[in-house]
Amino acid sequence: MTEKRILAADRVRRLPREGWSWVDRRFLREYASRLSGDALLLYFFLAAVSDKHGLSFYSDSAIALRLRMTEPMVAAGRDELIQWDLVAYQAPLSQVLSLPPVARGGNGRLSSLGEVLRRLGESS
Repeated sequence: MTEKRILAADRVRRLPREGWSWVDRRFLREYASRLSGDALLLYFFLAAVSDKHGLSFYSDSAIALRLRMTEPMVAAGRDELIQWDLVAYQAPLSQVLSLPPVARGGNGRLSSLGEVLRRLGESS
């Protein structure tokens, strides 16, 4: 049997401050429209099957079977979620992470990813 271990202790999911759901409403507002359909489906699957720490250990083949995807589609969706800092992965464990902090611009408004990257490029 696979032994579970938390992959990112500083990012264990907590109940959101607003509303009640294991899927933080910020996810829908800030990330859902940016993700591919495969990544979105995989995120909801992982959120549904994970334990209180966000951990699950479904194999790619088991996920693919349940979601009617191919294993390469699962891997690509996971890679996308990792790039957006939404999940951590060390085979065979996946961990749905708490959402990254909201990036705000100097004027207090939300910054787009492009704005953040441009500012980083300017400062280097």
